[in-house]
Amino acid sequence: MTQPTTERVMLGSTDIAISPMGIGTWAWGDRFMWNYGKTHTDADIRAAFDATLTTGINFFDTAEVYGLGRSEQLLGQFIRETGASVVTASKFMPFPFWLTKNALRRALRNSLKRLGMARVDLYQMHFPLPPVPVETWMDAMAEAVEGGLVRAVGVSNYDQAQMGRAHNALLKRGIRLASNQVFYSLLHREPEFNGVAQLCKDLNVTLIAYSPLEKGILTGKYTPDNPPPGMRQRLYTREYLQKVQPLLETLRECGAAHGGKTEAQVALNWLICKGAVPIPGAKNTRQALSNAGALGWRLTDDEVAVLDELSLAVTK
Repeated sequence: MTQPTTERVMLGSTDIAISPMGIGTWAWGDRFMWNYGKTHTDADIRAAFDATLTTGINFFDTAEVYGLGRSEQLLGQFIRETGASVVTASKFMPFPFWLTKNALRRALRNSLKRLGMARVDLYQMHFPLPPVPVETWMDAMAEAVEGGLVRAVGVSNYDQAQMGRAHNALLKRGIRLASNQVFYSLLHREPEFNGVAQLCKDLNVTLIAYSPLEKGILTGKYTPDNPPPGMRQRLYTREYLQKVQPLLETLRECGAAHGGKTEAQVALNWLICKGAVPIPGAKNTRQALSNAGALGWRLTDDEVAVLDELSLAVTK
């Protein structure tokens, strides 16, 4: 079994120390994409949480819209029942009909109620949806920090320009933007090419990578003859799965060179080598322990370069 990680990285310019990889809890309560209640139950999720704690991973990411609040409820319940000291992140969804800063305050208090917490470590804007300007929401975030309800402010799915605006608006209030959570994987490398990853480095903003295993495609368990179930089968066609196979084979080869690491563990380690904090999901004990196998070792620069090249053959 992988030894528990004691390694920590700082969340942006804050004093919040997180593991180099976290856990995303989108599947905790979500029936539409992840078939909650069929493929996994509350007991499975609790087992995943407990197993994650044994690995030394201390960063959990949720959102008010995950399972329509169920994800926050479960995470908060598990933290209370175990007394675990973890870093908790949640998100506010700025629906187009939320037009004032009061919407964020209400949503935050509802999230805190579901979590059973007086304060959340990281609160993030889920999307930069119109029509409310970035600056208005950042003012509301700053007020939440000043009110003691939030330790750090992050954004999610913000492009380079939007992220810059968020950073500048917060800085006027004496607060540093802590993170930008974006879709980033070997099969989705847009943050490297659209300026987001570079701006994160320039501003000391943590780049959090969601869907780092491409909804299971990078685990190697799906093939053209064995596609993923449900909604994911529509997203990943037989032709696409065929194109991914050479990349998966190289992931297996890299894993073998590092003591038998799995395709998923190599794909997660690649993101860590890129300077990102991946947040794979964990619906059961097996997945939680597998995630942890991505920590405690590093791909070589040559291996990263080879994976870069093969990934472009799929994505371009």
